[in-house]
Formats: sequence, structure tokens, C-alpha cells
Amino acid sequence: MSLPAPEYSVPAVDKALDILELVAASPEPLTQTAIAEATGRSVGQLFRVLVTLERRGFLVRERGGGYELGTRLFDLAHQHEPLRGLRAAALPVMHDLALEVQQSCNLAVLDGDRVRVIAQVESPADFGYRVRVGALFDAATTATGEVLLGAPEVVRADALQHGITDVVVAIRGAAGTTLAALTVPYVSTSFSTVAHDLVVARTRAAATAISHRVGEPNSA
Repeated sequence: MSLPAPEYSVPAVDKALDILELVAASPEPLTQTAIAEATGRSVGQLFRVLVTLERRGFLVRERGGGYELGTRLFDLAHQHEPLRGLRAAALPVMHDLALEVQQSCNLAVLDGDRVRVIAQVESPADFGYRVRVGALFDAATTATGEVLLGAPEVVRADALQHGITDVVVAIRGAAGTTLAALTVPYVSTSFSTVAHDLVVARTRAAATAISHRVGEPNSA
């Protein structure tokens, strides 16, 4: 009969994790006072932890003094093997796609109930629409989120950006599960040199190619 593992508590670590979880869930930057109130601790108890998290890049302070998440957690996540393998498999195909359709493209995965952009290739044309790597979007209201939640493909006008049609196709794993979504935010202007229908076809082909590369033993 095995005994239950002993419970150990490291107060400083608990404080740091409480702060990170709180700030991550907040839609706006949080002041030291707001963080203290929400975690049930005093500003004095949290001050050194906040300073350390900011110095290490886990938190950043905006001009008003509020804290929001930095990029350090995202950097650490990129060192995770599945994401590295996915990016390594996708980026060569994405570069070819951007060149073929003269549009930018990006790769995203689910991050809880949101969409996280993990790779981006800019349009080689003089115009284009880019999405910042690391950007987060609501999965429930975006075309990319719809694909990540199960739709094989979505082609529709972007809900937020006028003049952009989101062309989104699922990246499938060996078991047929959706691993990621490949999105071309198609900019429809008089300068677009590649027809919309061809962009959709090329995006489908690219998603298939990435899915095959993900399944290869040496894709990572």
C-alpha cells in the first residue's frame, strides 16, 4: 500500500504562480493594489515577487503602472518539443505558400479557449496583413478558432478587419485530430495578383503538405 505523497508549500512560488494566473486571466493590466486584493495578500508581501517576475520577463508594466504578461512564458512554450516540431514542419511550406499567393499566412493552435498564433510569414508583396506571433484571439468568434474547434475549413469575411477574407484550413495529425490551423488573411484589393479561388486551393494544398510533414518521423 503506497502512502500519499507529502504536500510541500513554497510560499514564494505560490505567490508567483498566483500572480501569473491572475494577470493571464485579466482582460486589462492590473496594478499592485489590484493584484494584492485579488490574491488576499498585501502589496508588501508581493513587491519582491512582482519585481522578480518583471525582471525575468514574465510580467511587463504598461505606462499606467499596471502589470500584464510578458513574452517569457511564450518563449518557454516555444521550446516545448511539439510546438518546435510543428513550426519546423510548417514554416518551409508557409514560405512557399506566401510566395505563391502573394499574401501573408500564419499558424495557430488552441490555448485554452483562445487562439494563439505560433508562426507567421509575411507577404512578399508590397502590401499585406500580418498577425503578430504570440497574439491571442477569441476561439469562439474567429474563423481560425472555428477550425481549431473542429471545422475542417472556413472561408469568410473577417469579423474585425474590413476588406480581409480569412481562408483557414486545419492541420491534421496522424490520428486525424486537428493540431493547428493555417490561415491566410486574404487582402482583397485591386493590387491582388492571385485570384481568391486559387488562394483557397493553395492554402488547402499547403495544409495537406504540413499535415504530411508533421507525421514524418524526422519532422521535428
